[in-house]
Amino acid sequence: MSIEIRNLNYTYGAGTCFEAHALQNISFTIPDGQFMGIIGHTGSGKSTLIQHLNGLIRPSSGDILYNGVSIYSENFSMRELRQNVGLVFQYPEHQLFEESVLKDVCFGPKNQGLTAEECEERAREALILSGVPQELYDSSPFELSGGQKRRVAIAGVIAMHPKVLVLDEPTAGLDPSGRDEILGQIRELHRKTEMAVVLVSHSMEDVAEYVERIVVLNDGAVYCDGTPREVFRQYKALEELGLAAPQVTYIMHALKDCGLPVDPDITTMEEATDEICRVMGVEDAS
Repeated sequence: MSIEIRNLNYTYGAGTCFEAHALQNISFTIPDGQFMGIIGHTGSGKSTLIQHLNGLIRPSSGDILYNGVSIYSENFSMRELRQNVGLVFQYPEHQLFEESVLKDVCFGPKNQGLTAEECEERAREALILSGVPQELYDSSPFELSGGQKRRVAIAGVIAMHPKVLVLDEPTAGLDPSGRDEILGQIRELHRKTEMAVVLVSHSMEDVAEYVERIVVLNDGAVYCDGTPREVFRQYKALEELGLAAPQVTYIMHALKDCGLPVDPDITTMEEATDEICRVMGVEDAS
């Protein structure tokens, strides 16, 4: 269920004095089952881009193909697209509204025309996958903690069985513990369901830790596209864009500059620990 973005352009306020080019000739493909990240400075076009992925915004020019078919073709079903490409907005808990957690997660499947029994089965499955404890199912979603609300909101999208899950800053406003729990759960979702995941984040540590590919946007255009190692190898160029590399990247470069024969392209703390132990001749890092 791949998504192919072809020469996508989007202009706000076209033809007015407020005209602004938000996206400029964006082209890349999201393959089946890939966990990818999109990063960029504020105003780089990240949120505008992902709203095109399930047809919420129509481009000024360009195309998006879902399984080889243009989503703007005459007989294409946007309803079906939005069932297959689930978009979780920043602060999704603001969209919770039902009287109980279970009923809230049932809302999406209900709109898909499923029976009450099927809706509840989907909702319970999604809540389990999202790491929501069963004792909370009958609770009001408004009584939950921030992290729990975020999980319930994500479960509401998962319950519709999307093939692609798009998350816009899913850890915004959470403390470090809550952030790690949410991202860990998203990684488990990816492993168990094999759905493609698109993570928009301002945290370089998060994308380095969790994604297998990064697309960097700058002023509405693709600046670079590659693995975390390939992207963060260009950390000095990223700094010029108002971005940075994970802190561990700077540490490894500093160690390299001090004469230690370490791999400076390492991007995660686990890799750094193993690499330093290797260089120091320590067999067991624990």
